Amino acid sequence: MAAIRKRLPARMTVDEFLVWDSNDVTGRRWQLIDGDPVLMAPAADVHGSIQAELVRLLGNHLVGMGSRCRVVDAPGIVPRVRANENFRVPDLSVTCAPPSGEVMLPDPVLLVEILSPSNEAKTRTNIWAYCTIPSVREILAVRSTRMEVELLRRDADGNWPDAAVLVTPPGLLDLSSIGFRTAVADLYRTSGLSR
Repeated sequence: MAAIRKRLPARMTVDEFLVWDSNDVTGRRWQLIDGDPVLMAPAADVHGSIQAELVRLLGNHLVGMGSRCRVVDAPGIVPRVRANENFRVPDLSVTCAPPSGEVMLPDPVLLVEILSPSNEAKTRTNIWAYCTIPSVREILAVRSTRMEVELLRRDADGNWPDAAVLVTPPGLLDLSSIGFRTAVADLYRTSGLSR
């Protein structure tokens, strides 16, 4: 990591970041956070299992409803605040916009982050940056160490709550932005975590 760090430019804009060659041949993902390129750690097994389960559950739900919305894995997102210096990559998103062919996902309505102990503080910074995106209706943070989710939902006036709603088993997760409802435990079906 130190060798990669030495090659990083001092500051970048989003446009510079999108054409930048990191010379990182591992295929790992990068984000741009406040002008600094940041290498993303690979997902742990439990993180990947939760993410795959969410893709399946959300995707099947959208197909079953005949919705034009779609689930996108690790989309590029540009928050409204400091938009020229930030290109964030949440774990998942749902958008109802047609595919654009661009790197940045248009008009996400739901963003999902899976909280890992090693980078929870950075992930929470991303979550608050997502609140600045006008199309986002809900943000879901899913814990990877225990069965617990945190849901932020924008109200009818466009405001965000002071705190997230916590849901644990046997509770139900209700994502009103896409009309989705399931038991919280369903998200963890293949994770190896138990109540």
